[in-house]
Amino acid sequence: MEEQFSRTELLIGKEGIERLNNSRVAVFGLGGVGGYVVEALARAGVGALDLVDKDTIAPSNLNRQIIALHSTVGQYKADVAAARVHDINPDCKVTPYRVFYTPETSSQFDFSQFDYVVDAIDTVSGKIELVVQAEKSNTPIICAMGAGNKTNPAAFRVADISETSVCPLARVMRRELKARGINHLKVVYSPEQPLKPAYDEADIKDMRKIPPGSTPFVPPVVGLIIASEVVKDILKKG
Repeated sequence: MEEQFSRTELLIGKEGIERLNNSRVAVFGLGGVGGYVVEALARAGVGALDLVDKDTIAPSNLNRQIIALHSTVGQYKADVAAARVHDINPDCKVTPYRVFYTPETSSQFDFSQFDYVVDAIDTVSGKIELVVQAEKSNTPIICAMGAGNKTNPAAFRVADISETSVCPLARVMRRELKARGINHLKVVYSPEQPLKPAYDEADIKDMRKIPPGSTPFVPPVVGLIIASEVVKDILKKG
C-alpha cells in the first residue's frame, strides 16, 4: 500500500486508487472555489490535472484562495497551482494553461480527453460554453453557481440546475441552457439570499464592476463539495 494514499485506500480500495490515478480532470478557474477543487483532487490521487486560469494572484485573493500567499502575489494562478500539485503528488501529470476561457478560446481544449470537467469560472458566457462543449463530448461536468456575497457554507448543496432556486446565476444559466436544448446539469448552489456588499460609492469607478464580497469559509466548502462529487462519480464509472 503506497503510504501517501494509504488512508484513502482503506475506504475505496486499491482498485479505487488506481481508477483515480488513471483519471484526467480539467479545472477551469483557480480562484476561491477552483483552488480547493484542485487541492482535494491532488490529495485524492487524481493522476492528471489540467488547470485553466489567466489571472495572477492579487492581494485581495489572500482572504480566501488556497494558492494566495504573500510569496505568490503577482504570479500566475495556473503556475502556482501546478507547482502546488507537484509538491503534493509529484507523480501527477499537471498541465497549466494561462487562458481565459471564453467561446473564442474554447477551441484550445479537446473535452473528449477529459474524464471530468469542473467549472469554477465567473463569466456566464464562459460557463455556458463549458457546458455546451462538455455536452458535445459526453464528458461529465459539474458547475459552481454563485458563491459571492454569501456567508453560510452549510447552505450549499448538490442539485440539478432545474431544481435550483434563489441563486441569480443559476437562474440565468437555467434560461440560457434551456435555449440551447440543455435541461440538466449538476451544480453546487445555495438558496441563501446574497447580501448586498457594503462599499463606498466614491471608491467605485464603474458601478457595473463592483466585486462581490467573500469570506474564507464559503468558497472552500463549495470547492470541496465539487471535488467530492468528481471523485464519487469517477469511482462509480468503474
